[in-house]
Amino acid sequence: MEQATPQAIQRVGVIGGGQLAWMMGPAAQKLGLDLLVQTPQSTDPAVAIAQSTILAPVADVAATVALAAQCDVITFENEFIDCEGLKALAQQGTVFRPDLDLLALVLDKRHQREFFERIGLPNPRYDWLEGDENEAELAAKAEAIGFPLVMKTRRLGYDGYGTAVIQAAAQLSATWAKFNRAPVLLEEFVPFQQELAIMVARSAQGDIAVYPTVETQQVDQICRRVFAPARIRDGVASRMEGIARTLAEELELVGIVGIECFLTQTDRVLVNEMAPRTHNSGHYTLNACATSQFEQQLRAVGDRPLGPTTLNCPQAVMVNLLGLDEPEASHHQKLETLKQRPGATLYWYNKAIRPGRKLGHITLRLDAGAEPRDAAAAIEAIWYGV
Repeated sequence: MEQATPQAIQRVGVIGGGQLAWMMGPAAQKLGLDLLVQTPQSTDPAVAIAQSTILAPVADVAATVALAAQCDVITFENEFIDCEGLKALAQQGTVFRPDLDLLALVLDKRHQREFFERIGLPNPRYDWLEGDENEAELAAKAEAIGFPLVMKTRRLGYDGYGTAVIQAAAQLSATWAKFNRAPVLLEEFVPFQQELAIMVARSAQGDIAVYPTVETQQVDQICRRVFAPARIRDGVASRMEGIARTLAEELELVGIVGIECFLTQTDRVLVNEMAPRTHNSGHYTLNACATSQFEQQLRAVGDRPLGPTTLNCPQAVMVNLLGLDEPEASHHQKLETLKQRPGATLYWYNKAIRPGRKLGHITLRLDAGAEPRDAAAAIEAIWYGV
């Protein structure tokens, strides 16, 4: 266990108490840090590992004031906070890592796209709607991008929620109506050959640690499986690392960020989205890297040296376990079977079971000769029956 230096950060507040905060628990213990969590429900996963919990919504500013009074620094499990409301707290000296300006940037997908463009990162074609445009303006913006295109809510969308693929102009108006004519982003539909992701951390001193590029595969727009490392050409891997380093530096990040990208049929890399926190695509690091993404986040925000990011096995697989339309007993029977898989480590979040909800994941460390897709398929055959 590391020994804290005098005046070192010792107590870390975390806004959000879901599985991402829960998985910080072992890393905090290793680093000798105390975790204090602001989360809505006493049944949220991170309550079990927190030294102290404030039960309140993540956007409750008064609760964050109370959290700040007990902490040396505040970090985030999710970005759905009240950035404007917290500015006064930051001005009074509360340290947020990453800072509030960065969180505000990712809260609106339009602002993300504009930022990527400004710093020279490759974007798909895009435009946006504010919500007061007429049918002609909607049609003109969509026509300039071309069909098919993707419509996304600019705020509060995740795991495919608030996202629709529009095949033709005739579907535009009805799809936007389903979004309640909220502000949306319009993007070209990218016929990718692979979806890639990469995690990168940066310390307050400007040190950067980049993880290997991984391939992610989605089912119904929710991440189902991750393969590490991605099977890509060296040139693609170096471009992914370049994107990660550029983004961390330009954001002046203190913390960790996950970056999702498309690899096109012509081997172009286009940035999709970023998340300034630990990320589903980095769960494999818990067992397959020298430093997990959760430990790295705490190292970055807690002023500890960043850890090595190399794989400690030839390759790894992560499979998400989503809630099934089956009785709870069926879920637990399948869990018992999965626990017997050689080389597998199960992370069960102890959340209320409902269909489609992320309830846990499995990581698999594989040797060089194993086929990762076969390993993932074997896990999914047990859980999903496919």
